[in-house]
Amino acid sequence: MNRSNAHTETLEGYLFLSPNLLGFLVFFAFPLLFSFFVSLTDWDAFGNQNFIGLRNYANIFTLNLQPLDYAGQLMTEVMDGSIFSELLRFNFFGKEFLLGAKDALFWISLRNTLLFVILTVPLSAVPALLLANILNSKIPGMKVFRAIYFVPSIAATVGIALIWQWLYNASIGYINYFITLAVTFFNGTFGAALVDPQIRWLSEARTSMLAIVIMSAWQTMGFNTVLFLAGLQNIPKEIYEAATVDGAGSWARFWHMTLPLLAPTTFFVITTTTIQAMQVFEQVFIMTNPPGAPANSTLTIVLYLYQNGFQRFRQGYAAAIAWVLFTVIFLVTLLQFRNQRRTGGGYDM
Repeated sequence: MNRSNAHTETLEGYLFLSPNLLGFLVFFAFPLLFSFFVSLTDWDAFGNQNFIGLRNYANIFTLNLQPLDYAGQLMTEVMDGSIFSELLRFNFFGKEFLLGAKDALFWISLRNTLLFVILTVPLSAVPALLLANILNSKIPGMKVFRAIYFVPSIAATVGIALIWQWLYNASIGYINYFITLAVTFFNGTFGAALVDPQIRWLSEARTSMLAIVIMSAWQTMGFNTVLFLAGLQNIPKEIYEAATVDGAGSWARFWHMTLPLLAPTTFFVITTTTIQAMQVFEQVFIMTNPPGAPANSTLTIVLYLYQNGFQRFRQGYAAAIAWVLFTVIFLVTLLQFRNQRRTGGGYDM
């Protein structure tokens, strides 16, 4: 009788678990395994599918480093131009070298993505922490400002990108308009003789990525502010009162108490923002024309994956790029976990 009841309880438990389990298998596990299988083929999405092993990964990672006899030497003189594309030239201890890649666009997209992460994460986390400290005060009307700062994070990325695309317009955009007003004011008031730069934000390679970073950081900052605010409100007020009694000033309380006690929240904010930044796509796709322009300065890994999978119909190669991106995100997250554990944060692994 007891054995029968145990079997019944086990069966009921599996029945309760089955919706989530089936959802996990159908919508996560199977697509994950299928994408890895596709990455080992040359599938073109129309039925032509041949197993090619790790050839897609080999094409992604194949590099060729060659010394140059002089700085301006042509690439075709030192490597096969039908296989490799020039990636970069550099000087090492007085010797010129040329690095070629079988898929130079992948490495360009990886560089752009990492640059985007390096710029976006601090720009969306540090101001968010400062805003959270301000919004955590007892000043009247703070709840209204909390809602205002949170709105961009719940708005559609496509709509926000279109608005910023208009703001960045070199001719009629408000950003250049206010820059022109500032230049005119300083020249007229102080005789500064400043030159209006008339920045072509999305049309020049030197400013296009910065424009995407500013827009993305602005959108993400509100959500990070709410996370930091929740962390601040979980810190016991008695700790600050004791520190004040001991003579600690505002800066000392912030540096030696707030930041250490916010370590778990900071870890979560940095990790989630990094993962989100590594997958940047909509902003670049909407704001640049053609996507990734000018001169591939805004080409990111996810955009390059999209181009290969849905424009060139190289589904196998796109799946391999997706797995490379997954590996990069996993390693970056793992490093953050290890660093958090080493510094004695609130998360363990």
